[in-house]
Amino acid sequence: MPKSKAYEPPEVWTWENKNGGEWASINRPIAGPTHEATLPRGKHPLQLYSTGTPNGQKVTILLEELLALGESGAEYDAYLINVSDGDQFSSGFVALNPNSKIPVLLDTETGSRVFESGAILLYLADKFGRFLPKDPAARTEALNWLFWLQGSAPYLGGGFGHFYAYAPEKLEYPINRFAMEAKRQMDVLERQLADHRFIGGDEYTITDMAIWPWYGNLALGRVYDAGEFLQVETYTNLRRWAEEILKRPAVVRGRMVNRAWGEPSDQLHERHDASDFELRAQDKLEVEEEAG
Repeated sequence: MPKSKAYEPPEVWTWENKNGGEWASINRPIAGPTHEATLPRGKHPLQLYSTGTPNGQKVTILLEELLALGESGAEYDAYLINVSDGDQFSSGFVALNPNSKIPVLLDTETGSRVFESGAILLYLADKFGRFLPKDPAARTEALNWLFWLQGSAPYLGGGFGHFYAYAPEKLEYPINRFAMEAKRQMDVLERQLADHRFIGGDEYTITDMAIWPWYGNLALGRVYDAGEFLQVETYTNLRRWAEEILKRPAVVRGRMVNRAWGEPSDQLHERHDASDFELRAQDKLEVEEEAG
């Protein structure tokens, strides 16, 4: 690989958005809204504004798991935030999340806004008393891994994923640096899962729901087209865990919500009722029948 010309930082940094790669149009060095827009509001107490990326999937998987347990209070309206169009910079969205990142949750029963995916998972687990151990030691272990994910995933997504898949040019140093870190993180999980069925122990928790959309998908070769490059097949414990979770019906449903790319049958742009999945399944069946 040819060496790139060495970069000399200027005395004062200035923003040149043309150099930002695939997502340059939505990246900027300032916060705050860019336009006025009111967020829609549905009939359920929980209102979710999100996109079906790994961070968004964490929350919809938890909500679907809660509903699968009969927690009717976890019914929710999920509205698609199209980040490529800058929906996250609307005045309505910024009022709920000043950081302009998905997902964000509004609990109309309490009036609470909850932003940052890990905070939303913890909020919902405490609200419903589910998917977080009651025992203090076990709870602490689950939270250890939840916060590990919140600190680690940016190195995978914003680090490896950006430079390997989205940057305007392939650069040897950042790709090698973040590939090394992605593999180190997978090895951390590989070793933990050698002695445990789930990340935090023998109980399925919000920790698994947080980690799976990032590292489960990575281990299964489903993100960045990087499975061969990172030799994901060598992480046998991580792949065993990832495959087990992928089979859960609530995970299948949660992955579909607010998804706006890929196979149409895997997309559910908005979710307002369980019947929305049934309609999508019927659409998929009709397409298969036509193709067959």
